[in-house]
Amino acid sequence: MDSIERQFVSLPSPTAGRNGAGYMPTQGVYHHAQGSRPRTAIIATHYNVDFSEHYMGELMAARGYGFLGWNTRFRGLEYAFTLDNALVDIGVGVRWLREEAGAETVVLLGNSGGGSLMAAYQSQAADPNLRPLLGAPVSDAVQDLSPCDLYVSTNAHPGRPEVLTDWFDPSVTDETDPASVDPALDMYNPENGPPYSEAFIQRYRAAQVARNERITAWALEELERVRAEGCLDRIFNLHRAWADPRLLDGSLDPNDREVGVCYLGPPKVFNYSPFGIGNSNTIRTWLSMWSLSHSQCRAVPHLERIRVPSLVVQSMADTGVFPVDAHTLHDNLAAEDKTLEFIPGDHYLQRPGNAREVVADLVAGWLQDRGA
Repeated sequence: MDSIERQFVSLPSPTAGRNGAGYMPTQGVYHHAQGSRPRTAIIATHYNVDFSEHYMGELMAARGYGFLGWNTRFRGLEYAFTLDNALVDIGVGVRWLREEAGAETVVLLGNSGGGSLMAAYQSQAADPNLRPLLGAPVSDAVQDLSPCDLYVSTNAHPGRPEVLTDWFDPSVTDETDPASVDPALDMYNPENGPPYSEAFIQRYRAAQVARNERITAWALEELERVRAEGCLDRIFNLHRAWADPRLLDGSLDPNDREVGVCYLGPPKVFNYSPFGIGNSNTIRTWLSMWSLSHSQCRAVPHLERIRVPSLVVQSMADTGVFPVDAHTLHDNLAAEDKTLEFIPGDHYLQRPGNAREVVADLVAGWLQDRGA
């Protein structure tokens, strides 16, 4: 799209300045049609994935919108994530859109993991609610965020704690040993399925929650121990996070997905690989991002504070986000004006060939219907 301008934006944050090597904590790319100054602009951010060149950037710019693919200081640094600083960094991008790009209307786009993150941003901006983590005060800057005007979710998870718990393997018997397995809880054990019985799924899901709770209990005890020895925190590894039974059993939360694959490929292969979400954490990051009991990265409490017009879009061939997740997001939004749409396509909308055009047209039409 030769008619699209791409402007690199790089800024300090109220809680982080320029790095000694020279790079800024917040960075991104602003897309817009050549010679235009859109009055409506979209910002998209993820917990750790680089969204600067998000596939929706050029598509929305071609439809007359500004699009800022924005990164916080935690791009590629998932192990160090803390929610308060991430929200402050998103606020930098929002303010740039209003004050420098000239946007009168700013739209939050929460794609994939970014759905709950952008919901947390709007929730905190509209009604500050962030709680201190382990007594550490939240910064003043996170109490002064600029609310946005509309919220859009595309193929989004209900939250970081939820997606990790739904995906990770409860058959792990030793968190320090990636090969440890309890056969009775192993979804890759042919004696258990697929297809999986209702009784097995109930035991399996309960064991996943129990694993999350065990890691949290260990993390709290371990943080106290290392602090007593003079350490601020520590890094630890998490193993086996490609084990959602829905990957092998298409009768569970059915949609049009290809059964037997995860986002990376064969799920059993990658379940026993070092490649997966949440595989390295500090204790504070575990508690801030992944813990069911401590994390504030769960979407529902934030969605319940979002009253701006909202759109939830879910593709039907997604192998990691399911119709039940889209209904959860839509049903818990506090907005009176809210829309739920299902479309063809995989998670990244690479198939079918026109899937990205379809979602861009859908989002643009929804915005136009609201005068944006």
